[in-house]
Amino acid sequence: MEGYEVLLAQDGEEGLGIAAHTDVDLVITDLRMPGMSGEEVLRKITTETPGIPVIVLTGHGTVENAVDAMRLGAYDFLTKPLNLDRLSLLVKRALQNRELVLQHRELSREVEKRKSFEHIIGKSQVMLKLFDVLKRVGPTKASVLITGESGVGKELIADALHNLSPRKDKPFIKVHCAALAETLLESELFGHEKGAFTGAVARKRGRFELAHGGSIFLDEIGEINQQLQIKILRVLQEKKFERVGGEETIEVDVRVITATNRDLEKKLPKAVSERICFTASML
Repeated sequence: MEGYEVLLAQDGEEGLGIAAHTDVDLVITDLRMPGMSGEEVLRKITTETPGIPVIVLTGHGTVENAVDAMRLGAYDFLTKPLNLDRLSLLVKRALQNRELVLQHRELSREVEKRKSFEHIIGKSQVMLKLFDVLKRVGPTKASVLITGESGVGKELIADALHNLSPRKDKPFIKVHCAALAETLLESELFGHEKGAFTGAVARKRGRFELAHGGSIFLDEIGEINQQLQIKILRVLQEKKFERVGGEETIEVDVRVITATNRDLEKKLPKAVSERICFTASML
């Protein structure tokens, strides 16, 4: 077919299987078929593999059929007997349109990546390597520890990580751990129940709860006490915690990004430090 690679399917089920497991650029389906109808095929293609144009063919063409097919997302609609010149033209236009859509998506992704780095200035090899790491780590679910001296831009790195992730449209909550007294930090992170302590006149949701579905940035994480470290570790491992003074277990989906200007590795017991270094060398 004019230089195209054509994959044939005997029915709708087989066609959907091909579309799901093969890099297909265009689907042409009959409207009335034994078993699954063309409308069902069209509906599944547009919902499960959106972006693939679908041309619908029928020998029972009516205005209603055409309107229904277009409403479901068909690229176009042809009646039988087919005008092969018309079909050829539609195929070319549909593929051109798909190429434009793919180019637009790629351009949009590139623009989003550049926007994520717009406040980070640098063209050295070190900075280019950093940008490459951010592009690879940003879209993952991994928790991240950012280290460096005060003033080097650790918060900008955290912003970029969040903006490069699938959570970019969800909350991004920031907490400066060193700016809050230890007695207040636990309540700030995990919230508290009414009457949990003097001055707790109402229930308060913590920052982890507010960040549900998004990310939380804990700046100067090295300043928190051991009790809070254990509670944060539980959130990392189990995604669960209780408010201060509460018994209800709260589950959250939060990506944790942290930063510190301390050399935390030096504070670890020697055996643990050696194990971490060995693990890192194996990556």
